[in-house]
Amino acid sequence: MNFEGQLMTRATPPKQNPGLFKRNPPIAGEAEAIAAAKNGDAEAFSKLYTLHKRRVYTLCLRMLGNVSEAEDMTQEAFLHLFRKLGSFRGESAFSTWLHRLTVNLVLMHLRKKGLTLVSLEETINPSDEDSPRRDFGSRDSVLAGSVDRVSLERAVALLPPGYRMVFVLHDVEGFEHNEIATMLDCSTGNSKSQLHKARLRLRELLRQSEPPQPDQSAEAVQ
Repeated sequence: MNFEGQLMTRATPPKQNPGLFKRNPPIAGEAEAIAAAKNGDAEAFSKLYTLHKRRVYTLCLRMLGNVSEAEDMTQEAFLHLFRKLGSFRGESAFSTWLHRLTVNLVLMHLRKKGLTLVSLEETINPSDEDSPRRDFGSRDSVLAGSVDRVSLERAVALLPPGYRMVFVLHDVEGFEHNEIATMLDCSTGNSKSQLHKARLRLRELLRQSEPPQPDQSAEAVQ
């Protein structure tokens, strides 16, 4: 199937979740496909689409929390990539560059819809900047531990949009808080606070999804 035909077929959700806290390894044949696609090779671009469509779809779904919108934005991301591929200089990993491109498109999409990307409660509370500081940007060892990936993905989807956005950008995509602040037009402290609240809410959601434990005392009596 040529690229045009593939692109018209909506990206399907990944059968196996790659995990929230793992970076993508280099992909065999990617560099050659990029070089050929820059020279107008449609089959090479089709290969890039095949290699990256699931990851781009997963990113869109995590940010948007809506399957239909994620499918649409996946297609939009690759159409944009088709036009912008010539500007890729190899200064960063291609997957990083593509993910940044996708993030920017999703954020533009949300702004066009008039959605608030960060909590109004946070933006009207400047006094927090003067209070004793606590670093909310370090890695959360509990959430990054042996949590069932499906449960974690479901919990992320249930986060309020502002919390989910900052969590995905920081803990999943690896953006720094100053970068997130620029993307979302908020303060660095706001980004850190949103992340902290997102992690607390995730812990609550994960606890709620845990199966009930057997009554050990009752077993001991028997």
